[in-house]
Amino acid sequence: MQTWAVSDGHAGNRRQATALADALGESTFDCELAPRAPWRWLAPRLFPGAAHAFGNAFADARAPALAIGCGRQAALATRLLRARGANTIQILDPRLDPAHWDFVVVPEHDDLRGPNVVTLLGSLNPVDDAWLAQARERFAAFAAFPQPRTAVLLGGSSAHARFDRNAFEVLAARLEVALARDGGSVLVTASRRTDAKVIAALRHRYVETPGVVWCGEEDGENPYPGLLAWADRIVCSPDSVNMVSEACATRVPVHVFDPGRVRGRPRAFLDALLARGRIRAMDGALQSFDVQPLRETARVAAILRERLHLRERL
Repeated sequence: MQTWAVSDGHAGNRRQATALADALGESTFDCELAPRAPWRWLAPRLFPGAAHAFGNAFADARAPALAIGCGRQAALATRLLRARGANTIQILDPRLDPAHWDFVVVPEHDDLRGPNVVTLLGSLNPVDDAWLAQARERFAAFAAFPQPRTAVLLGGSSAHARFDRNAFEVLAARLEVALARDGGSVLVTASRRTDAKVIAALRHRYVETPGVVWCGEEDGENPYPGLLAWADRIVCSPDSVNMVSEACATRVPVHVFDPGRVRGRPRAFLDALLARGRIRAMDGALQSFDVQPLRETARVAAILRERLHLRERL
């Protein structure tokens, strides 16, 4: 069975669509959309002319057996593909009646519910034991860094949380307390949203500390998978549901910097993790604690696999 993982190409959307497709065990085609105006802004609404919103090649292509979309633009594409006979799974709230798709997958902290809505804690991702093992092989040189290896995952300011230079300095000060007590190494990665002032501080902050600091493409390949795979503990800024979800899919303690600064629905996500004991608010101790990995992708895939099997069109 051919499956399309449909997205606008943005890393977070593409990652969720392909992670679910891979978890379903299907042959996956990565379908990156190039929407025409005005569909960049109108998606996922179905107005006259929508059939050609993504160009003639998309309009003329034979629909796959299953299309998995993530993001607003993909929601229009999966609507169009369903009309052409595909089974469809839409990830994230499309802001329309979920009946336009076969299944809609949304985080628990969203309000959307319905008979064809599947909820999960956090976001879909590919992180499992096999993925981590591959990353350990790919970044085998990280084994030489002294333990404990502290992975530091930095995002940036968002609509729900501010993470700027001042916040980073507080995080770094707490981390220095733990490093002074425990020694070890730091494995740091920034993201495309990380503030330029934070990047500038990172450039010299850990020059005398064993480990690796990745600030952007100019530093070569992003070692992010290796950080997750080799970490003994993980520190995250609080602004990204995707980043925290992937950290929590590992088997090590996750310490989130100042969850209280997060507002809105992402705050409900962090509160749920705190209540489960999967994360703790970061302090200078970074004490170890027992964890169960958060593996929501496999759980959601199992639900969808069972339900899709019952559908006549598949």
